[in-house]
Amino acid sequence: MKILFLIFHGFNEANGISKKIRYQVKALRACGTDTRLCYYDIAPDGHRLWKAEEQVIADLGTGKMAKIKKRISFHPICEYARREGIDIVYIRSYHNANPFTIKMVKQLKRQGTKVIMEIPTYPYDQEYITFRMKLELMVDKCFRNRLARHLDAIVTFSDACNIFGADTIRISNGVDFDAIPLKKQSNNNPSELHLIGVAEVHYWHGYDRLIHGLAEYYRTNPDFKVYFHLVGDLTGERERQDILPAIRENKLENYVIMHGARHGKELEELFELSDFGIGSLARHRSGIDKIKTLKNREYAARGLAFTYSETDEDFDRQPYVLKVPADESPIDIKQIVKFYRSLSVSPKQIRGSILDLSWTNQMQKVIQTATSDHLINYKN
Repeated sequence: MKILFLIFHGFNEANGISKKIRYQVKALRACGTDTRLCYYDIAPDGHRLWKAEEQVIADLGTGKMAKIKKRISFHPICEYARREGIDIVYIRSYHNANPFTIKMVKQLKRQGTKVIMEIPTYPYDQEYITFRMKLELMVDKCFRNRLARHLDAIVTFSDACNIFGADTIRISNGVDFDAIPLKKQSNNNPSELHLIGVAEVHYWHGYDRLIHGLAEYYRTNPDFKVYFHLVGDLTGERERQDILPAIRENKLENYVIMHGARHGKELEELFELSDFGIGSLARHRSGIDKIKTLKNREYAARGLAFTYSETDEDFDRQPYVLKVPADESPIDIKQIVKFYRSLSVSPKQIRGSILDLSWTNQMQKVIQTATSDHLINYKN
């Protein structure tokens, strides 16, 4: 089986999304498929390209016209799929439903290719918060139901059975165990606890709730010290205003350490230093209750206990997870300390509890459903 994994952007190898895509492609290949990655790239000379693996399948040129072609010229992708005998095109949604992406999907279907689209986060409308962002979303909102009518299925990490009128394939975010090392040591320091949050920080991560919780905690002058290692860049002005003044005004500079984006050896060292993971604490701000985030799975794969506020059926009942309320209250730091001290599960046991969440297992579900009689009958 030949699969073309299509994304509408390029890569930053330190970026979590880029890593996830690489893991998914690797998993599809591990399932026995011939999977090629199709993506957008900008050459050193400024030429804008569509590439399949390292092969240039379209040179869109340079300048403003090339930028326009990037958004409307998908015929080279269809032609590549036809020429190479691609069985399934797996599209990672870029929230870019429009007449041109619809035309692409219809052309692929006429060629006999199945088309599946992954929507990484659903619903996603409330992620668009500025006026300009909302204008960009308007086009997608106008055309996404029409696009969905031509898809064979939508892959979701939510529990939605139907999205925009299309049947869904429901999976969990997965883990590449080869790429995520198990935490080597447990830090049994009797006088301090190190928390870690790793993300490209958006308002729905709710780290401001944790910082306000630390402010309340340190007003009691505790002997037991709690540190928060924030690893990742703040993505916008809202995030900066939520987080930076709260640190400064509450004199938490010694307890909230802003590391910026880290990867490789630097990231591994921070995880070795840390005791407890901080997941998303405010998904309710973007209108999401149920989601299976990648970060929760990565914490577990490393052997870290962690906390979050959403509903995640893979972890809600695990003994190493502390659920906090999905509201705007400051996080209770004393509760985290008490919970951590009560833990009896080892890092190896935490990792062992999620072996079924490998990316290979999750992408195998996609392949099985995509080739099942049910999907064929549904679309016919």
